[in-house]
Amino acid sequence: MTETINFATTNNRKIVEARKALSGYDIGVIAIAVDIDEIQHQDPAEITKAKARAAYEVTHEPVVVQDTSWSIPALGGFPGGYMKDVSSWWQPDDWLKIMDGKDRTIICLEHIAYFDGQNMQHFEASYEGKFAREPRGVKGNSIEKTVCLYGNKTLAERHDRGDVASAAEGLVHWSHFAEWFTSAR
Repeated sequence: MTETINFATTNNRKIVEARKALSGYDIGVIAIAVDIDEIQHQDPAEITKAKARAAYEVTHEPVVVQDTSWSIPALGGFPGGYMKDVSSWWQPDDWLKIMDGKDRTIICLEHIAYFDGQNMQHFEASYEGKFAREPRGVKGNSIEKTVCLYGNKTLAERHDRGDVASAAEGLVHWSHFAEWFTSAR
């Protein structure tokens, strides 16, 4: 019997990735659009948990949310939980200028939170990447045009081709969730 989850997002790429990752666990994904405010916080896990609580308050049903943050070791973990705002303010060249002469490592932190009105579960996985030397790709925000994860293509180049992450490279966070979800049922 297939279980389903309510996934609060309107991001088609996230929906496709969740469905891909969870299909092997016989978990269906129902995408639901909810209008919630995202808190600002230095801890990305707290942002994700707050989003799950807010989505539950709208739906009154168990819900799953996902959030991505980025940590640049050479910049003391910046931008962390403030990634959403910073990536909208900055252009790709801003990222490249600030990284000039520095270690170009960047860590992508993927967070998932499940909340059913009483129980909160949080899952996290990290993926290491590098800043490219120049912006590449069309689809994506400023960081996605400058960061390479899972090889030498920027995330924007991968989006341009219609690529989604594979379980081996970028869906480990969903696997963590799925293992918990199937054992909790």
